[in-house]
Amino acid sequence: MSADVAGTGQWTDAPAEPSPDDEPAPRLIIYLEGPEYAQTLRQLTLWTHHILLPVYGREVTSSAPWCPRWWEHPEAVTQLHALWLAWGDLTGPGSGMCGPANWHRDYLGPVMNSLRDPSGPFAGCKPGNHRPKETPPIDLVDPFAPPPPPPPPPPSRV
Repeated sequence: MSADVAGTGQWTDAPAEPSPDDEPAPRLIIYLEGPEYAQTLRQLTLWTHHILLPVYGREVTSSAPWCPRWWEHPEAVTQLHALWLAWGDLTGPGSGMCGPANWHRDYLGPVMNSLRDPSGPFAGCKPGNHRPKETPPIDLVDPFAPPPPPPPPPPSRV
């Protein structure tokens, strides 16, 4: 949109000022904490249990596992939240006519394949049985930090 920015008679393409009513863009759930995380997880759970799984939740097998406590797997929560955000963007009001097809092609398939991969986040889970994923071990929390100071010398015995 063109605007006379400084009253000079010159029209430029200036970005629109955000309105106080504009909501900030949603953040990925792994960046949220406390009540904001809990509310977002609840909304994600409702979408997952009432839309995603009834429509797209295929049978659980050893080659396509699903955890009945998926919300206890941070990787699954993060991927499902990203899928839900894309759902809202591509299938909600104002989305283009190709939005739903793009969501299916670009988001649904890859995310569900990743989650339900036999070596994915639900690898150790069986129907009715949740098993927390073991995090791979790491030797150093920050391998590029300065080395720790040397330990103090032992007390001398006189």
